[in-house]
Amino acid sequence: MGRSPGVAAALFYGAVAALVLLGVRDVLFVYEENRCSMTYMYEYPEYLKIKLPKKISRRFPAYELYLYGEGNYAEENKNLILTGIPVLFLPGNAGSYKQVRSLGSIALRKAEDIDFKYHFNFFTVNFNEELVALYGGSLHRQTRFVHECIKVILKLYKVRREDQEFAPSSVAIVGHSMGGLVARALLTLKNFKPEFINLLITQATPHVAPVMPLDKYLTDFYTAVNNHWILKAQDVRNLTTLSVAGGFRDYQVHSGLAFLPRLSQHSSALFVVSSAVPRTWASTDHLSIVWCKELVLATIRAFFDVIDETTKQITEDPKKRMLVLNHHFVRHPAKFFEEGPETLTELKGTLIWIKIKSSKWTYTVYNESDGKYFMFPLSNHRKTYSHVHCQNSMLGTSSWIYGCLNSSSSVCLEGFDLSWKAELLPTVKVVTLKLQEYPALSNLVIYVPAINGNKFTLDCEFFKEDSRTVQLPVTHLFSFGLSSSKIVFSSAGLIYNVQLQHFCQIYQAFKIYIESHCNPHKGRKTSVYRLHVPWSHEDSITVSKVPSFTEISAKLHIAQPENDSTVVVLNIYSSVDCQYEVTIKTSFSQVLGQVIRFHGGSLPVYVISNMLLAYGGQLSALISTGQCSDFVLALARAAKPYKVDPIVNVVKFLLGPSGLPKDSKLMTPRRAFMAILLIFVSCTTCGAFAVLIIYIHYMFKVIKLHSNVRTEQNVLNMDPKHAKETSDNSNKETVKNCDSTETITEAAAASPTANRAIDNVVNSLKIHITIINLLTWIVLLSSPSLIYWFKNLRYNIRLDPDPCRTMAIILVSTLGILMNSSTTKVKSSKLSKIAAQLPLPLSAAVVAFGPMHLYRAPYFSAHLSSMCKVALLVLCTTLTLRGLAKGAPLRPEEKWKPLNNPRNRDLFFRTLQAYFSGRGLDLRKFLDTFSMNNDRPRPVAIYSDPTASAFADYEEKKKYFKTTSKAERSC
Repeated sequence: MGRSPGVAAALFYGAVAALVLLGVRDVLFVYEENRCSMTYMYEYPEYLKIKLPKKISRRFPAYELYLYGEGNYAEENKNLILTGIPVLFLPGNAGSYKQVRSLGSIALRKAEDIDFKYHFNFFTVNFNEELVALYGGSLHRQTRFVHECIKVILKLYKVRREDQEFAPSSVAIVGHSMGGLVARALLTLKNFKPEFINLLITQATPHVAPVMPLDKYLTDFYTAVNNHWILKAQDVRNLTTLSVAGGFRDYQVHSGLAFLPRLSQHSSALFVVSSAVPRTWASTDHLSIVWCKELVLATIRAFFDVIDETTKQITEDPKKRMLVLNHHFVRHPAKFFEEGPETLTELKGTLIWIKIKSSKWTYTVYNESDGKYFMFPLSNHRKTYSHVHCQNSMLGTSSWIYGCLNSSSSVCLEGFDLSWKAELLPTVKVVTLKLQEYPALSNLVIYVPAINGNKFTLDCEFFKEDSRTVQLPVTHLFSFGLSSSKIVFSSAGLIYNVQLQHFCQIYQAFKIYIESHCNPHKGRKTSVYRLHVPWSHEDSITVSKVPSFTEISAKLHIAQPENDSTVVVLNIYSSVDCQYEVTIKTSFSQVLGQVIRFHGGSLPVYVISNMLLAYGGQLSALISTGQCSDFVLALARAAKPYKVDPIVNVVKFLLGPSGLPKDSKLMTPRRAFMAILLIFVSCTTCGAFAVLIIYIHYMFKVIKLHSNVRTEQNVLNMDPKHAKETSDNSNKETVKNCDSTETITEAAAASPTANRAIDNVVNSLKIHITIINLLTWIVLLSSPSLIYWFKNLRYNIRLDPDPCRTMAIILVSTLGILMNSSTTKVKSSKLSKIAAQLPLPLSAAVVAFGPMHLYRAPYFSAHLSSMCKVALLVLCTTLTLRGLAKGAPLRPEEKWKPLNNPRNRDLFFRTLQAYFSGRGLDLRKFLDTFSMNNDRPRPVAIYSDPTASAFADYEEKKKYFKTTSKAERSC
């Protein structure tokens, strides 16, 4: 029964660990059919280093600027006679400047296709692969270097192109990961001119907040950048920004972080997820977003379309730039981009005109020798139907659907080109028109060109919106997939819209099963399923053969805004002879995956919070019972998150945001020197490095103490005979705590009183284990700055700025006291009761501030340790003032005070026994004074070293001892 709390705790935490692993599995292993292709170079990539001014090189010795090239193009640019359009690539966290090669190579191939009518010069920055996502101290330095690089780049064109009319006055920037944030931070610099940047494309950049807020420099940098973009929107009004997120495959930066803050205030900003980008339709991981061929092609096509033919530079018109980005990244009509397309088109040619009167029409084209026009009169259909939907499996770029203006004849001479209203999907081009919005149209015209050898299908149908739109409520979050919602489409059609009611939160996750039933047909098309999220561009598309049974994952990257009433829609683009059955269930594993994906960064906060609660429970138990519980038991009893979360939520709502050790000296010259040395290390190198050193030192101390405790427990478990033999063979053994030694005999250890002394040591060990757990998280959360410092050690031995320096000084200056303390001092300290009450408010503070500022969590732990150290320091100071900490002899009247405390009396008797046995003296002569009975007065020796100071004047104090009786001697 005594172990039941430990067993229950083990089962509970085992279940929690299993759920966490299940969620992590869903995050790391994303099962999607659509995958990116890799980009290949046709020639060997070369990187020409740009010589920077000496002043810049001295200020930024670790950074470099390169120009990308291949083959002849690289040879031509060695003299830096540049005639292209400058584009600057900024790598992200631990990113290489060579990641520019995918963009640069495809841009070069595109320029070759048009005989270098336009071309781009791709520059790239070497940030020395710094870990800026983990350490924010160098972000401002990177931003200032990029500013200098832009000025150097523009100066190259001004110097080398004096004879050219239009030299570039701005650059386009492509930033991957944290490189995109550095690009946005350029606008916060005092001397930076906003007109230096005209187009900014970020790839998997966490714009909203850092993935792990590990230091204040990182969070302060984010605050400064986002506040500037919100409060000084006029600085970015002419800057066109595109943020591309990787989708669910990117487990490092979830797509919600890539959303540009206050997007509605900037009409020239756009956010998309790669799975929704036309002609890409695939999720990318954090690195493959740089070399994903489909996504790189879309980016390069957009670059060439934003060129002004007059200046041969990127257009200065922000509206055109946004039109281009929407064309390539949001809705692609399967036509080449045109800035102002002429919608009214003359339909000429001696083609065949065929009038279609039915509401459903299918036409399969194969080896068509003559082009044809199919004309659908709209007057009859307007009375019965509200919409018309057409699909074209020919994925060319020519126009194919028109609206005829008030024509009553059998032919149409001119019409509106409705192909710009179409949308490109993986296997078809589709267009859905609301007839009410086109009252002037008399006919709908479908154009079929003359082809040879290519086979494609055209489908059109008129329908009522109510007949193709159904509402399907999603299942409850805690249904665990046991219940489901189902809808069956009995009628055959080309399009169905399933509105998923109450699907609006990021923690919701579902599995959608679509079963198709089709009539036998050899030329049947595939079905396309699109999960459309109206409040953000994060659609996902699945292509499936029919008949089939398809499983789709439904999850959100961004929750529904407060004032948005739209719903998530599942669009089914099907064949005319198919019927569908749609079933939706809650996916518990994907729910856990969403929790891990969006809130996994807060896990250290709650771990530290629970440890603080466990530590408080240990202190309370030590004060009330004199015994310290095990860490696991304390965690099971005291670590209850419901104590913390309600307090935090209410406040946030209201505010809106081996041996038997003895008590030795707590401070010695050696320990003081070590503390001063580590403080010096933290001030001159890296604070996290000093924390790591003291942590390792503490760890070895605890391991050694644990080994000694196990040895003493093994001695106690020996049988009496063996213990006596051991006592005869060995008079003593050395017993050590963290830094103290004591000489006792095995015979003394065999005494029942030794159990209580060992209990004290075990209690101290339990406290130290809890503190080691807390320190472990402190070390882990401070490790990013340590890694950054070590990586850049060749440039500067001192980390500046250092987010851990203050915390390191606090820990180093006091941890030496704590690691050499024991529960004896803790229980005797008047501040221990106060210290026992601190973990709960500190746990609440950790949970309140930790998720958004993870770097603050170690400070709360450090402050708790510091409070305990203050209590011990006060005790140490008191002992010193009384002359006890130095081990000096007491005044004669104080040396033999009664041992009123049984625990002290037992410890004193055992120590005295060890002293006399080690010197061959007979203790039985003094049993009258030192007997174990509790009704006699007893001498006391409260010394740091009882053997050395309590009995130094033994011969002098013989008169205080009386001869014992035979009865007492027999005892």
